[in-house]
Amino acid sequence: MALGKRRKVRIFVLFCIATLTTVLVSYNLREPSVYFFKFAFRLSDNLFARGPCACGQCMTEMDDDPWFTERFNQSIHPLMSRENSALSDETFKWWQWLQSERQPANFSGVVEELFQVIPDEVLYMDASPERCRTCAVVGNSGNLKGSQYGRLIDSSDFIIRMNQAPTSGFEDDVGTRTTHHIMYPESAKDLDNGTSLVLIPFKTLDLQWIISALTTGAIKHTYVPVMSRIKANKDKVVIYSPTFFKYVYESWLDGHGRYPSTGFLSLLLAIHICDKVSVFGFGADHYGNWHHYWEENSLAGAFRHTGVHDGDYEYNVTLLLADKHKIQMFKGR
Repeated sequence: MALGKRRKVRIFVLFCIATLTTVLVSYNLREPSVYFFKFAFRLSDNLFARGPCACGQCMTEMDDDPWFTERFNQSIHPLMSRENSALSDETFKWWQWLQSERQPANFSGVVEELFQVIPDEVLYMDASPERCRTCAVVGNSGNLKGSQYGRLIDSSDFIIRMNQAPTSGFEDDVGTRTTHHIMYPESAKDLDNGTSLVLIPFKTLDLQWIISALTTGAIKHTYVPVMSRIKANKDKVVIYSPTFFKYVYESWLDGHGRYPSTGFLSLLLAIHICDKVSVFGFGADHYGNWHHYWEENSLAGAFRHTGVHDGDYEYNVTLLLADKHKIQMFKGR
């Protein structure tokens, strides 16, 4: 339908320009039809040039915004594969510093073992003028309570949730579907067979944990007790790249906090793999309280002041992305 409508408009534009050309012929301009028909086709091509995606507005349209262009780097893939798993010395030191280990295992050896358990694929790098991938990033804020966003969230192609986020009992507000669930060992939960597990590793042990949790169940403790086994589809497990992790911290947060929150890392993943991003459940509720939507204690403030994240700075960057129409933000009702 859209292509047919564009074709009709294009024909109309060409007709108008042809009419103008005919009028100019009457004034005996030299070979006007040749020049003006060339001009007509150039103008028509420019008017109806295909954008980087099939959505009305695309994430990768950056020409009009230096702030976004300066930060957005498409060359850094958000998910790890064998091909991009090698870390620079600087990145490796930074990543190991996040949650230090006394005697970390050999990183490259663990990566090799990892990709014998989960697929070694380069995913979601299929952007094209024909694609319009819509994504909902669903945070855990109490502002989702009573929002009735469930059906809107479920209408997205990708629905990204994080950590313990429940849907049962909250369907009207948060939806029922999940395509990607982001977690780390200490926040892990079982998933259904159709959901992709996106692991954010903070240390080499976290990569060893996912191998173990999908096979032997040998690892039961990191710096706290963790699930020894997890229900998840091995073929849908992916790993958040430490290189991308560092890029988010430096380019988007300018080094604020010790490292980004799971919510902000989830948002940047969506910005890099989606064409249109809608954000739900970020920030305080309408009373100014920071808490999780499943908590009864609205004064909990659990994820604003953790000591490692700069929640205020992250939220301000998120608001700025919304102001620049790079994302659409839903703040509750």
